[in-house]
Amino acid sequence: MPNELTKLAFQTFQQGKSTFGFVHKLLANQAMKQFAPPRSESGANYREEETPKVTQALIDEVRGRLDAMAAVDWQDAEAGVYPASLLFDGAWDELVMNYPRVWLDMPKTWERASKKAFRDFDADVDTTGFPSYYTQNFHYQTGGYLSQESAEIYDLQVELLFNGGADPMRRRVLAPLKAGLSGAFGDVEPKQVQVLDVACGTGRTLKMLRGMLPQASLHGVDLSPTYLRKANQLLSRAAGMLPQLVQGQGEALPYRENYFHGVTCVFLFHELPGPVRQQVIDEAFRVVRPGGTFVLCDSIQLDDSPLLSPMMEGFARTFHEPFYRDYVRDDLAARFARAGFEVVETQMHYMSKYLVGRKPVGA
Repeated sequence: MPNELTKLAFQTFQQGKSTFGFVHKLLANQAMKQFAPPRSESGANYREEETPKVTQALIDEVRGRLDAMAAVDWQDAEAGVYPASLLFDGAWDELVMNYPRVWLDMPKTWERASKKAFRDFDADVDTTGFPSYYTQNFHYQTGGYLSQESAEIYDLQVELLFNGGADPMRRRVLAPLKAGLSGAFGDVEPKQVQVLDVACGTGRTLKMLRGMLPQASLHGVDLSPTYLRKANQLLSRAAGMLPQLVQGQGEALPYRENYFHGVTCVFLFHELPGPVRQQVIDEAFRVVRPGGTFVLCDSIQLDDSPLLSPMMEGFARTFHEPFYRDYVRDDLAARFARAGFEVVETQMHYMSKYLVGRKPVGA
């Protein structure tokens, strides 16, 4: 069981990440005001023009949510849901090494945003065969999700965006998944358990799943070949059997029905059109076993957190997120029910929302 010294180390580690994220945003905003090209005749850059005013009440709310999530994160480790080592697992040596690359990429991002060039890909990026909703520069990032450079700096960009809260938000899928597995498949040998992570990206959620389920057979599917290469690199350094990674679409999963005991999906749905969201949920229902659990993590929605609505609106405008405004108004529970899932619970942690669905035993 983690001791008080470990708790203090975790609190210090998390506070350091949070402070780093806040300072980075401050510096980046100042740099953007000075160097970002204008996007309108007014001469304002794109963020000055579109970002709503951030109030002290909003800042306090965000910091309070981040602290509350850190407390839950510690409680789960203390209760043995996952090992305390996961609290410090962030490959921060590699992320810090990539920090200069984040800054070097910013001018290209600002230029792309000023021109609203959201389908701007270098010649060496092959977009053939990918769905049109995917071949975009989400966040105006270079290469979208298809370049090696994007795969290298994505994790750090997300941690900075969420003030060090991205990994703790990912870990919030672990407890409901473990509870679902224990409740429905407690008599299954650990090495026989099959778990799928949809849109696994660079493999960070899979690495956390491996920490919690060291003997389970883990699978990951993602559209991006470069992100899958990065995932293979990350996961090959982790203890235990290497997860099986496959390139494919969440709305057409390349697996047979009733195969997985559990399915997770993190930070995907806000970047999908509504009909595709439904298809992904339908596919999760198809491939999970009766009694199995599907845990979805994505952005909070307008009905959940009215106080944070300015941030949600600002996120949709400042970054290129073409489906986000529809997502924050979407009825995810209704979509789960339409697919056949029973919604076991809904949770909110920091800037994310979680739906836990169970496939009925008789389905």
